Parts: sequence; structure tokens; C-alpha cells
Amino acid sequence: MFRVHEGGKLRVRGTRELRDPVDLALTYTPGVAEVCTAIAREPALAARFTWAGRLVAVVTDGTAVLGLGDLGPAASLPVMEGKAALFDRFAGLSAVPIALATTDVDEIVATVIRIAPSFGGINLEDISAPRCFAIEERLRAALNIPVFHDDQHGTAIVVLAALRNAARIIDRDLSELRVVVSGAGAAGVACTKFLVEVGVGDIVVADSVGVIHRGRAGLTDIKRDLAGRTNATGLTGSLADALAGADVFLGVSGGAVTEEAISRMASSSVVFALANPNPEIHPEVAARHARVVATGRSDFPNQINNVLAFPGVFRGAFDAGARAITEGMKLAAAAALAGVVGDAVRADYVIPSVFDERVAPAVAAAVATAARADGVAVAP
Repeated sequence: MFRVHEGGKLRVRGTRELRDPVDLALTYTPGVAEVCTAIAREPALAARFTWAGRLVAVVTDGTAVLGLGDLGPAASLPVMEGKAALFDRFAGLSAVPIALATTDVDEIVATVIRIAPSFGGINLEDISAPRCFAIEERLRAALNIPVFHDDQHGTAIVVLAALRNAARIIDRDLSELRVVVSGAGAAGVACTKFLVEVGVGDIVVADSVGVIHRGRAGLTDIKRDLAGRTNATGLTGSLADALAGADVFLGVSGGAVTEEAISRMASSSVVFALANPNPEIHPEVAARHARVVATGRSDFPNQINNVLAFPGVFRGAFDAGARAITEGMKLAAAAALAGVVGDAVRADYVIPSVFDERVAPAVAAAVATAARADGVAVAP
């Protein structure tokens, strides 16, 4: 495992050969001066004559690395390099890891704004909540390029795609489902908002204290907003209490849930235990009671992995010349991803493999079309 990472997983290579003085003169000085002055006159040309228009900055402060917590910027780099490698493999895009030695929201926002001219898009990664929400919101407002916090929106896209197909297995409409979300961090908040938006019937969110409801004291602004969007019946108590009779368990907390709690769910239930590397409940245990089980792991069926979303999302955004990533683009990505499974759907196949070569092109095409429909695209 360590040999795979030794020396890093990335390098920068030129796209044209330098064989003789003519090549050098065209690639660098004096020829490059003509391109520089053209871009100075018309800045939009940078997207055509540099790699900026197809380059993603993978930005982190190392405060929420995988499920390992605050490891700092240096220890986050293996993950960021891996993310860049996935952009290359699954979408043909270049990406550069940017690990910042600050956790201050103002400093992170200012730094990303200053480096943004070198990039066509910003992928925020492994930044802890609630700071991640403010950072993304401010960067989206300040920049005219796509900004995407993958821990939020990548997770939400893949979860919605898998849930659409899981609902087909249990013969239920999304509007009929009662969903319990374990976790009110970046992924939990984004997934909940997404599921509310598509009309999931009843959603209850629980954190380490218990069920989030309007009457609970000490809620943060984010959790107060969640309470206003969810739990229409005013349920209180623990996660286990909320799971009684529920159709869907969505675990994005890194905590644990007991077999007894899962056994009290509805008779034809869905369990998405997505904590990594250790799911909230072992999938074989969950399968004793649930009709559909998914995890974030590659060694069990139905792997809910963000790589199913973010490469195609950025590829589609770049193909359309999108200035932002809209809700419509994310919903289109989820629909396209679910559609790859199509009529082959079954209990152990509600989401395609990350190596299914149809995934990124399908997501990219849907995202580009949605970008044009939402009026954020400049490419025809």
C-alpha cells in the first residue's frame, strides 16, 4: 500500500514535445508573448489557450480527512492527490491539490479567490462543518467559475441516484418514504436538503445528541435550519427511536447503529451505511433485515462513492462553460447516474460500478444540458 503512494501519485507533463529551437520558440519565448498579449486584451481567451479552463483546484485545510478527522494539511495530501488522479482517470481532467496551512474561513476564502485565475473550477474537499458551508457560499458568490464542495454535493448526488433505484426495488415512490439521516455534518445536511427538494415524504435527522427538532435547545444555525425543513411530526428521542418503522436509514455520521434498531425498521427497508472505512452497521448484519443495503466500501455491492459524481459534474460544467454549478445541474447528475442502471436494477445493483465507463459521460452530458437550461453556460 505504501509503495503505491511513494513519491506521490501525480506529475505534470507537457502536451507537446520540445524537439528543436522552433518548438522552443513556439512553446516559450518569443511565441508565447503573442498569446499573452491576446489574453491581456481579451481575458476569456485564457480558457482556450491555457489549461485553466480544464483545470480543477482540489482545495482542503485537512480538518475533515475521510473519516479520520483533523489531520492537518500535510496529511491530507495523499487524499487530494488521489482525488486529482480520479479526475484524470474518469473525466480526462487535470487537477492540482492545494492544501492550505490555515483553518480561518476568511483566509481560506481570500486565498482561493487569489489563486482562482489559474483554474477553471474549485473542488472543496475535507473541510470540516460548519465552516465548509460558509466557505462554499462565499466562494460561489465571489467567483465566476464552478465551486463544488464534494463532501456535500457529490455525496448527495450519489445518494439520491441510489435511493431512486432502491425505491423501485421496494416499490415505493420517493414521496412515500420515511427517511432517517444519521449525521448533521456536511454530507448529512446536503443529503437532507437534496431529499427534501425532490419531495421525499418524511425526513428525520439525528446527530450525536439525538433527533433534531424545533423545540431542541442549543441548536446551531445550520441545525436550526434543518429542524425547520424536516421532522414535521415533531419526533424527539434517539436515533434508535426514530428508526422504528422507518423505510430508509442513511448513515453519514461515522457513528454506529445497532442490529436491534435496524430490525425495527419497516419490513421492506433500505439501509445506506456510508461511514468509511467502518459502516455504521456491518452490511451482512443489515442485510438480515433490510431489502437493499449500500455502503461506501468497494468490497460489498452497491458502493456509494463520490467518484460516480464529481468527475462527470466538472466535465459537464467545463463542456458547457458553466459559470456555476446549480441545483438543476446536480439533480440532472443524479437522474443520469440512476439511469445508467436502467432496467438492470436489482437489490444488489442500485448504483453502477465506479468502473462503468458509461457513468462519467452520462453525468457530464446531463450536467451540460442542465447548465444551458439554467442559463449559466457560455458554450453552445
